[in-house]
Amino acid sequence: MTLDAKIPSGPIEKKWEKHRFDMKLVNPSNKRKYKVIVVGTGLAGGAAAASLGQLGYEVEAFCYQDSARRAHSIAAQGGINAAKDYQNDGDSVFRLFYDTVKGGDFRSREANVYRLAEVSNAIIDQCVALGVPFAREYSGYLANRSFGGAQVSRTFYARGQTGQQLLLGAYAALSREVALGSVKMHPRHEMLELVVVDGHAKGIVVRDMVTGKITSHAADTVLLGTGGYGNVFYLSTNAKGCNATAIWRAHRKGALFANPCYTQIHPTCIPVAGEHQSKLTLMSESLRNDGRVWVPKKGGDARKPWEIPEDDRDYYLERKYPSYGNLAPRDISSRAAKQVCDEGRGVGPGGRGVYLDFSESIGRLGKGVIEARYGNLFEMYERITGEDPWKWPMRIYPAMHYVMGGLWVDYNLMSNLPGLHVLGEANFSDHGANRLGASALMQGLADGYFVIPYTIADYLTKVKPGARPSVDHPAFKEAERSVGERTAKLLGVNGKRTVDEFHRDLGKIMWEFVGMGRNEAGLKTALTRIPELREQFWKNVLVPGSGADFNQELEKAGRVADFLELGELLAYDALMRDESCGAHFREEHQTTDGEAQRNDEQYAYVAAWEFKGEGKTPEVHKEPLAFENVHLAQRSYK
Repeated sequence: MTLDAKIPSGPIEKKWEKHRFDMKLVNPSNKRKYKVIVVGTGLAGGAAAASLGQLGYEVEAFCYQDSARRAHSIAAQGGINAAKDYQNDGDSVFRLFYDTVKGGDFRSREANVYRLAEVSNAIIDQCVALGVPFAREYSGYLANRSFGGAQVSRTFYARGQTGQQLLLGAYAALSREVALGSVKMHPRHEMLELVVVDGHAKGIVVRDMVTGKITSHAADTVLLGTGGYGNVFYLSTNAKGCNATAIWRAHRKGALFANPCYTQIHPTCIPVAGEHQSKLTLMSESLRNDGRVWVPKKGGDARKPWEIPEDDRDYYLERKYPSYGNLAPRDISSRAAKQVCDEGRGVGPGGRGVYLDFSESIGRLGKGVIEARYGNLFEMYERITGEDPWKWPMRIYPAMHYVMGGLWVDYNLMSNLPGLHVLGEANFSDHGANRLGASALMQGLADGYFVIPYTIADYLTKVKPGARPSVDHPAFKEAERSVGERTAKLLGVNGKRTVDEFHRDLGKIMWEFVGMGRNEAGLKTALTRIPELREQFWKNVLVPGSGADFNQELEKAGRVADFLELGELLAYDALMRDESCGAHFREEHQTTDGEAQRNDEQYAYVAAWEFKGEGKTPEVHKEPLAFENVHLAQRSYK
């Protein structure tokens, strides 16, 4: 299989402009004849549904939440990047492009990343027009702050709840289209199958999560904006409902899965407190603007943090990476935290934590300034831990947070399966092996507001208006039958172990062998244990109730069944990629000072995996990565 990324020709700064002109358009009077299904209504899906509805397409949008405004995009805290250069500190579109490619450790597609940087400024203008209350300076200009992996202040923010405010803006635009009748919303519906007709994605099968009713929906094209698969690790900063079922069902129907081993561990999270936990909590990377990360210089130092003098503290990020300090990229900061804890210098229960200390910045700026910037985050930390961060440094530790891998897409955001477009975190396209902070919101809104409204037309012009199949087509009936059989199989096991027990066991395997540090022996162990756990799942899982009504255990069982397959693919990819790059850290491949060591000669490609059937080894297809505008180099933040 040859992967054609459909990257336009010409200079990189002209590619997107040229491509928009070269693409075919849909006549305004014809747009209403095309039906588009959007699955997921977070920033990517919600922005796409609102934009396509406003353009005149007939849109049906589906989400498993009771409202689109409860999408997990709401949990993003720190900010959104754009190359406005309001601070006059040397930022530009090319610098944002370069920082993103470098931050991803040179494992992303240049053309996609440049387009992302190019449209970033328009995103801010769009969000301001929608009423998003970005923080402002005294003059009234939009304020900026710094984020990891950049030496300029380009991050726009709304206190510590930027994702929430951006989502409310997209939700307002979506609600307008719902009221006008151009978008039909289906809340509390979960996609369980993709329908493929004559090799093209033409619809989905969903389950009404309240009544249990299974229904089919046909369209001319399907958009997936369903987020990432971080919950394969069980403990993550993702909401408990976040799952990979939509993209995994598409993968099983032929969509290639790209770079699944690129999973991001966030360095700034509240540490694990015990076995009782079902998820972890992110503390925004923005806190590292004013908070200093440190541990005692000597292991076993049991003194209170304020009792430890400066000479006995190791501000290890400032020491190791003086140019970036506490704002070193996430993968590097996470590994540094793990290293000092492995040395026995960690703080808190079990020694799995480091301090994030604001005492210096409070003394320098005053409590009022810090409260204005991060007040809601301080309050959240105190509510969860019972510790007052105004008096006691926060304790943080790395946790699973985001995935850079996802379904393979071309420059038009269409997968190898024609008619299936994939947006936001659900695709692989922009972040390489490590995402820089404040870039997830940027990508989601870029894809939804400024990319897919153009590129979808190029596909639809090849589809005859009114030619979409009906839900009576045999492919839809077969998909419904498959969903029914799988549901009956899950309910019929009637074993003795709960879904959560299996999910927790999978998470332990993933974190221990496919987590922050990976090696050949550990990955092979994971590839032995995951199939064994999956076999136990189908023999001994207990799913009470029926499929004919509200049943959360059934929902979880389907999602965990998919995670048990995806986790194996993730380990395959990590074993095959015998190099270190970004967040994929193979312990066999590191520099003398412990940094990731790439192998550009053998691994400068996108690994896109093809599903070959249950119990069969997946097949990898490779898209070579060309670097014509950024010089390949060993990444350094020192």
